[in-house]
Amino acid sequence: MSPQDLKSVLQAGLLSFPLTDFDSELRFAPKPYADRLEWLQPYGASALFAAGGTGEFFSLEPGEYSEVIKVALATCKNRTPIIAGAGGGTTLAIKYAQEAERLGAQGILLLPHYLTEASQEGLIAHVQAVCKSVKFGVVVYNRGGCRLTPASLQVLADTCPNLIGFKDGFGDIEKFVSIRQTLGDRFAYLGGLPTAELFAGAYKAMGCPVYSSAVFNFIPKTAMEFYNAHAANDTETCNRLIRDFFIPYIALRNQGEGYAVSIVKAGATISGHSAGPVRPPLSDLKPEEFEQLRALMAPLGPQ
Repeated sequence: MSPQDLKSVLQAGLLSFPLTDFDSELRFAPKPYADRLEWLQPYGASALFAAGGTGEFFSLEPGEYSEVIKVALATCKNRTPIIAGAGGGTTLAIKYAQEAERLGAQGILLLPHYLTEASQEGLIAHVQAVCKSVKFGVVVYNRGGCRLTPASLQVLADTCPNLIGFKDGFGDIEKFVSIRQTLGDRFAYLGGLPTAELFAGAYKAMGCPVYSSAVFNFIPKTAMEFYNAHAANDTETCNRLIRDFFIPYIALRNQGEGYAVSIVKAGATISGHSAGPVRPPLSDLKPEEFEQLRALMAPLGPQ
């Protein structure tokens, strides 16, 4: 898939990032992971981000990373494009990107680099180095320590033809509008805030109709119902789901640090498709929080 083909894929439909399955000893569990991808296939996500943020990319060592991408590609071959996560310092991010390309992924989502802050010049050099190390499409995730300005993105657009996507995880309306107006249709734009459904309407109004859904991992039927209503401007359905599910879900998610991943794994367990525990330094939901999530999911019915 060429970078431009990947860009076209990312401009419509629901995107998601599957959980990474671990066993009770916190080892990667390839068979349950493959089963998870098979379960999600019929719901029709446009593309999947394997080993992404919700897939606990930063907990994976390089050998595990390769296995996760291999299983995703083998399971979804000729059905759903696989975009691999890649991140860390520049040298490591290049290695991940090149490994994903070697294995046959359709592109990468370039996750934030590491702990320290970076200048715009440093961020430009980082993204350029990763883009120039591969031929397939790259989507940059504007989140954490990676906060690119419109001017920096213009430089990257001019120097990295395979940089075809911009995913926003900050929710800075002024900055996003400026980026969208400066870069126009040069990028595919993706909403990337945690529990993106709550912000989908605002992003669509800013020229970003596509987002990636975490809840697709455990309530795929409801996630698709919301996306289809969002795409059809069915505000009544969107508002109902936001009021009845997403707002109380976010309140529960906000009860613990790192719960944006932990609550999704808990939801998968409740739905009968457990992905095992999260890896430290993340922590699983407390028993009472788990039961609150179960009660919140019950009215949604079978998925």
